[in-house]
Amino acid sequence: MSDLSRRSVLRGFGLAGLLAAASACGVPPAHIDAADRAARDRSAQDKKLNFANWPLYIDVDEKNAQKRPTLDAFTARSGIKVQYTEEINDNDEFFGKISPALMNHQDIGRDLIVVSDWMAARYVRLGWVQQMDRSRQPNVTKYLDPLLRNPAFDRGRRSAVPWQSGITGIAYNKKALGREIKHVSDLWAPDLKGKVTLLSGMDEAFALLMQGQGVDVAKWTADDFHRMTDQVASLVRSKQIRRFTGNDYTKDLSSGDVLACQAYSGDVVQLQSDNPDIEFVVPQEGAELWAESLMIPNLAEHKSNAEALVDYYYDPEVAAELAAYVNYVCPVPAARDVLASSKDEDTAALAEDPLIFPDDEMRKRLVVARDITPEERPEFENRWNLIVGL
Repeated sequence: MSDLSRRSVLRGFGLAGLLAAASACGVPPAHIDAADRAARDRSAQDKKLNFANWPLYIDVDEKNAQKRPTLDAFTARSGIKVQYTEEINDNDEFFGKISPALMNHQDIGRDLIVVSDWMAARYVRLGWVQQMDRSRQPNVTKYLDPLLRNPAFDRGRRSAVPWQSGITGIAYNKKALGREIKHVSDLWAPDLKGKVTLLSGMDEAFALLMQGQGVDVAKWTADDFHRMTDQVASLVRSKQIRRFTGNDYTKDLSSGDVLACQAYSGDVVQLQSDNPDIEFVVPQEGAELWAESLMIPNLAEHKSNAEALVDYYYDPEVAAELAAYVNYVCPVPAARDVLASSKDEDTAALAEDPLIFPDDEMRKRLVVARDITPEERPEFENRWNLIVGL
């Protein structure tokens, strides 16, 4: 895996922010009614689909980087050819790229896209993606992780089905620090002054920081947000926080410039392979479980084919193969038994990695956070960006 983050790292206000602001100011958003979202489905006569994803977010053949074994197996099984493009590098950038067509009720030429759930919520609220036919998706129905089934923006996951999942927690160098970290408040200890980084993206950062203050992030309030930002602003002024980062926190942690940081579980799996002293912690107060999800845009011409591909990746055998390569939290817990039965020792060991398959104790502390609404976003982004310096 690359150290390229699946979560976007620096976001300007951009078109996404303008749409949120317009909605908050009473300007009618570019909402598409449910009856107007579907095109004539060409799946039966046109056995293909166009799938847009992030770079380095799928299994690749060790001998031929152009081959993607799970996609090739899907084509062999179904006869559906997949045009796979790695064109999504940032949630807001991609939103800006395709939103003019979507708001004008035009086909974007893609049948399946993957975005972070905080952004997926925008598409769903705007009516820019279609609901999937769950009767065609028995694997999703049976195997989707219960923790991920009912986000506030898409109850039942009819519009946004997790591709991969992850945890925003704390990474630290246990040997260099000389003690354990168990709580978010441990980051504010004197021996870590100037040696802590937080994530720069508001959507990525806010939940863990609220949880450190005892907030239930499934139903947080504006008061909770402002209380959290007041604390962060104070910690910036006191120089407890070294800086805010994108995915480059991995370099700071590896070099020793930073001893503890807000981090993504998938990145830490990679860091630990190079430095076993790096630990990842789900604090006692809890941590955010997030997902990046598959969605079918409005007017997609191969909806049934896209639904078939989504369901294919929820076959535990296929999910296990993907998880073994990307090393993020697998949204299919049943894939754990598949990996555990592998004759390859390294592959079988992945079944016991809590950063891919969180154990029962860790799962009790994981929460899917309520997303930020369009009405809240302009005010909250302004407050956050003033603190972070964006």
